[in-house]
Amino acid sequence: MDLRIFTEPQQGASYDTLLTVAKATEDLGFDAFFRSDHYLRMGDSDGLPGPTDAWITLAGLARETKRIRLGTLMTAGTFRLPGVLAIQVAQVDQMSGGRVELGLGAGWFEEEHTAYGIPFPKEKFARLEEQLAIVTGLWGTEVGAEFSYEGRHYQLEKSPALPKPAQAKVPVLIGGHGATRTPRLAAQYADEFNMPFASLEDSERQFGRVRAAAEAAGRRGDDLVYSNALVVCVGKDDAEVARRAAAIGREVHELKANGLAGSPAEVVDKLGRYAAIGSSRAYLQILDLADLDHLELISAQVQSQLG
Repeated sequence: MDLRIFTEPQQGASYDTLLTVAKATEDLGFDAFFRSDHYLRMGDSDGLPGPTDAWITLAGLARETKRIRLGTLMTAGTFRLPGVLAIQVAQVDQMSGGRVELGLGAGWFEEEHTAYGIPFPKEKFARLEEQLAIVTGLWGTEVGAEFSYEGRHYQLEKSPALPKPAQAKVPVLIGGHGATRTPRLAAQYADEFNMPFASLEDSERQFGRVRAAAEAAGRRGDDLVYSNALVVCVGKDDAEVARRAAAIGREVHELKANGLAGSPAEVVDKLGRYAAIGSSRAYLQILDLADLDHLELISAQVQSQLG
């Protein structure tokens, strides 16, 4: 199972902090560094020093790292016009030498839109579907040809469809709990389906829906990568687990029930259960970005056992 580090910078992180974590991610042998795409803190955090933009952050990290994959869980479709997003992601992919992945979602956090004057449309899912068609269509158009699109929400006419990413195919991630529309959209556009903060039972059920939708669309169910995003809190003993849980304002029993928490052996065992239902990748949500010892422990005693 691949382990990827997943951060939530809206809770309070500067670019320098994110760079430090990304470099540790690379040095410790993790597969990728991902970040959320939010402009407003959630919960009790003060959010200081303030938000950072996801794709500006990834552009900087693209030049400061060499191996790890870089991406978003998930870019909010409400934040960016699809043509602009296609340019941004393609450019960052070029800057990274072809290491970028795009997680794209509809957007959901209304308060951050209000706080920063971003329109919050009612019909977000229909917009997301058009955005996916446009972004992938622009990238897939041959150099020298033009791309046009006539949708309800977006219209493009004779776009040069440039620039192109460095990769022949930028992996697209789609995720969520929706029972019908989400699997259909994943079947049509996704290279990876991600189940965020879900139980084994819910994940298995949703993976099954996506597999069925993929087969109905003429793809093999195994054409997609299936992954989970889960909060992580590992300690070498009970006291260290409790200290790390307290540092992020969570209870150990709740973290064990809903995430990956406990000793390295406990976390390896739970990851094995996710692997048994078809998950081959875990995004480890790291909420205390100052605790680099946490990453070192996960690398040495969890990742090393996963093969």
